[in-house]
Amino acid sequence: MKQALTLPDLALPPGKKVYFASDFHLGAPNAAASLEREKRIVRWLDEAARDAAAIYLLGDLFDFWFEYRHAVPRGFIRLQGKLAELTDAGLPITIFTGNHDMWMFGYFTQEMGIPVLRREVSQRIGNQMFHIGHGDGLGPKDYSYKALKRVFTSSLAQWLFARLHPNFGIGMANRWSRRSRMQAGKDDTKYFGDEEWLLQYCREVETRLHHDYYVFGHRHLPLDVAVAAGSRYVNLGEWVNYCSYGVYDGNELALRHFEQ
Repeated sequence: MKQALTLPDLALPPGKKVYFASDFHLGAPNAAASLEREKRIVRWLDEAARDAAAIYLLGDLFDFWFEYRHAVPRGFIRLQGKLAELTDAGLPITIFTGNHDMWMFGYFTQEMGIPVLRREVSQRIGNQMFHIGHGDGLGPKDYSYKALKRVFTSSLAQWLFARLHPNFGIGMANRWSRRSRMQAGKDDTKYFGDEEWLLQYCREVETRLHHDYYVFGHRHLPLDVAVAAGSRYVNLGEWVNYCSYGVYDGNELALRHFEQ
């Protein structure tokens, strides 16, 4: 198991909060539903920005994303515009890549000043320690996906895909994405107890280094589960069905649902 990256401590001024969200899956299941969800996400960002010290977006913001050297996927301009507006105003935003948008490269950093992280990190926020990431490929089993991820993250695979015309490449990738777990949804509503792979991962990390909170997406089911004494695993769920997110006020990380 690779050791997580460690980010600098994040101070939390009085009255300020830190927000976490994941798995917007913009683009799924169709353009109309995606657009309505995107508008809701923008409303949530506006509300969060009122008292946010920082916002973390934990991957799968898009059901598919690939940055060509001179082109990005069409659409999602409301989200991109809002992120640019907030970062221009000085609000720190961090994005993690997920399994659906792992082919983010420099666009969000160059255009909006947003760091894009490709693996889990540890960070002290306020006076508590967090372990944060998307969650794909962590824990035991899931060997077929782990092998596929090694292929997709290879420079050769990225180079080869970039050779495809966007009309063909993005269309092909969107068809592939429709076969994903977000579309099938077979296990999304089931909680597997001690067999949850991410919970097993958290417990393994906790034996080596204490964290107050382990925060992930990917699983699509909002969860708040004990890892060990004084340590909890929080899964943020997703925005197709739950519109769930996490908010940390300096004392506690709580799951909430956005209904506006």
